[in-house]
Amino acid sequence: MQWWREAVVYRVYVRSFTDSDGDGIGDLEGIRARLGYLELLGVDALSLAPFYPSPMADHGYDVADPRDVDPVYGDLAVFDALVTDAHEHGLKIIVDLVPNHTSVEHEWFRAARTSKPGSPERERFHFRPGRGPGGQEPPNDWQSVFGGPAWTRLPDDPEWYLHLFSPAQPDLDWTNPEVWADLDKTVRFWLDRGVDGFRVDVAHGMSKPEGLPDAGGCRDDPRFDHEGVHDVHRMVRAVVDHFPGTVLVGQVDVRDDDAFARYVRPDELHVGLTYRLLECPFAADAVRDAIEDSFEAVAPTRSRPSWALADHDTVRPVTRWGGEARARAMALVTLALPGTVFLYNGEELGLPDVELPDEALQDPRWTQSGGTDRGRDGCRVPIPWEGTAPGFGFTSGEPWLPIPAQWADRLVADQLEDTASTLSVYRRALELRRCHPGFTGTDVEWFGAPQDCLAFRRSGSTLVCALNTGTVAVPLPPGDVLLSSGPLRGGLLPPDTAVWLA
Repeated sequence: MQWWREAVVYRVYVRSFTDSDGDGIGDLEGIRARLGYLELLGVDALSLAPFYPSPMADHGYDVADPRDVDPVYGDLAVFDALVTDAHEHGLKIIVDLVPNHTSVEHEWFRAARTSKPGSPERERFHFRPGRGPGGQEPPNDWQSVFGGPAWTRLPDDPEWYLHLFSPAQPDLDWTNPEVWADLDKTVRFWLDRGVDGFRVDVAHGMSKPEGLPDAGGCRDDPRFDHEGVHDVHRMVRAVVDHFPGTVLVGQVDVRDDDAFARYVRPDELHVGLTYRLLECPFAADAVRDAIEDSFEAVAPTRSRPSWALADHDTVRPVTRWGGEARARAMALVTLALPGTVFLYNGEELGLPDVELPDEALQDPRWTQSGGTDRGRDGCRVPIPWEGTAPGFGFTSGEPWLPIPAQWADRLVADQLEDTASTLSVYRRALELRRCHPGFTGTDVEWFGAPQDCLAFRRSGSTLVCALNTGTVAVPLPPGDVLLSSGPLRGGLLPPDTAVWLA
């Protein structure tokens, strides 16, 4: 069986995991030092956020060179050692591809800036003359995901360039064969170094409609999910298929099931990242709907659903759902489901989002929105491992984002010793998922459940998962308790609690 079909993948935000050299920023050597922890946790793979050379306008998603390591994170020798060590620990390595855009410091864009309109250097990007008198208005009405126009005009230049994200992230033009050839080169470069797969950032991006029409005149959002994007995925998949056992995962932010299914056709992505559980409220009906929608999205394909409750772009579950108990309960629901599960570093510790002071915020959304969007820094605060403030074992220096003093009760070292901690619940759940015979089947069967509750089992198995999102305790379903997200008393399932039974 393809290893990823039931895998639990641990998403590492490299800046925030472990700093090995005291500069306050996590790095690859720091991850190497924590591989024993990931093996102890029981995950199957780690997925690394970008670690490539970058001016860090968007903390690495503005890539200046996709085939190297930024010095702040290490070098290629350290990366190679990380891959070797991870494999010795039984862990797969997935790295990010960022094919929609580059950095303004990429050699291609530096050349485009100093070249004339119509030059080959500019044809790798979307340069267009402006509209209105003197070309003072953007070429179309597209808006950036981070806020403001999706176009920036170069100084003393008649043309504007397209950036669906930050102005520091110019979009590549995927009608240009040089762009295709460069991605092919990048994919082969990392596969030759032993990686086990890729996570494609903005997998619904890349291709743009001909003529770049105004969004106001289109029924659908013309910025994303254009049909040509599937040709890009087929190209990457064709390369990946020459390296047996490697996986192609895509961040597919589309809501239409038919559109989603096209991304996981046999010659495209192996796994499409879905966010239905991540976005749903803590309510039994909504959770069931999100699970059913996720299965329906891949039903016409051979792919399995994927599950995630957190990532580096989203408010953490503890904050989003209003408490650690609810986050733990949803973790058991997620880990009971068939398919690929993605965890985000710190999720297993029950970390909440952090309300950072204005002066600490670094996300480009904060500046680009004019201070109206506080951005994603609150879910990116470094991991508290051990010891005391300010570094908490993450660094011997000052962390790049401040770690709150109250996280002294969230330390990895303490939670490893506490059998009732959130970390211990995750460890036990991952052990059962890996070893218990009840984790079979590729679908779920639903049972009748009290109001504000749900119960399901994996098809063809005896494993039952029940969740109570209500305000009163309800009787437990029949069976032997394997694990619960919180204390059980008197044969009842308390509010904000999930349980596994066999």
